[in-house]
Amino acid sequence: MTSVPLASLTTSRVGGPARRYINAETEDELIGAVRAADEAKEPLLIVGGGSNLLISDAGFDGAVVHVATLGLDLNTNTDGTVTVRAQAGHPWDEVVAQTLREGCSGLEALSGIPGLAGATPVQNVGAYGADVSHSITGVRAWDRQDRAIVSFGNEDLQFGYRDSVLKRSTVNGSPRYVVLTVDFGLTRGMESAPVRYAELARALNVQVGERAPADDVRREVLRLRAGKGMVLDASDPDTYSTGSFFTNPVVSEEAAAHLPPEAPRYPVSQPGMVKLSAAWLIDRSGFPKGFGLPSTGQGTELAGGRASLSTKHTLAVTNRGNATAEDLLAVARAVADGVEDAFGIRLHPEPLLINCSL
Repeated sequence: MTSVPLASLTTSRVGGPARRYINAETEDELIGAVRAADEAKEPLLIVGGGSNLLISDAGFDGAVVHVATLGLDLNTNTDGTVTVRAQAGHPWDEVVAQTLREGCSGLEALSGIPGLAGATPVQNVGAYGADVSHSITGVRAWDRQDRAIVSFGNEDLQFGYRDSVLKRSTVNGSPRYVVLTVDFGLTRGMESAPVRYAELARALNVQVGERAPADDVRREVLRLRAGKGMVLDASDPDTYSTGSFFTNPVVSEEAAAHLPPEAPRYPVSQPGMVKLSAAWLIDRSGFPKGFGLPSTGQGTELAGGRASLSTKHTLAVTNRGNATAEDLLAVARAVADGVEDAFGIRLHPEPLLINCSL
């Protein structure tokens, strides 16, 4: 297919046309489409759920391969644990919901995250104190450089905060590895994994580190996410976004010492480093919920223009119904510049920006 509008494939509902579009419903079709584009030296963009992409209004002058492989297999191991293999194109929240229906816990805190299973190891997707590095046991992927199927164990993936070797490895400027399947190691039982996030623990009336019924954790996570506009809802423009547009910055303890004492700080694994709250920095830099720019790009107004920060959460840059990619980027640039002016810290985008930049 040609000239397919990419806005229809993204949760922000922006993006120009693809020169060529392929919907890959099987693993063989996915590998074949990627291999054909590479052999023709054609620019290639892999699209899954479109929840972590911001595509320019000019679109993509190349092949766009849409991952649409479906399937979920559960196998009980001799030690009583369960291995769940998800095809890359399986909707992520369906993976979470089905594993809970099967009596398996471990993914419940990751409920409601948009996108597909194959994207989760790339970004080390996480929320509410959990991320997929806690449960992923293996990934199969197509290696575009060596033209072979390769397998990764958990340690091979070199997980970091919203990062992995899959994200860092490129060929010809685009990802080297195309995820085919993801394996998760879960446990049988009705109890959740330990609750690691204070807001979620309060909602469940437990202490951080304690467990709760896994179904209750899913219910409360979905409620909390919906309250922040982070669960897709066709009737709510606050969900027309890429989710959190900015990552929480990880800075040196020396840099963090210059911030007000009330600025939230979170420990990270790197010595001498600390994670900050992007939402706190945005709010304290003069950008409240609903901040927007008129479509002319001149001046500021609350909830103005075709794009704005979410009215529920300052981390999301939202399409109010008829925004362009440039409208969303204009709001994001204003916020990133304002935070840097106020605190000397530059926020970086979490979504992949295609043919556009801050």
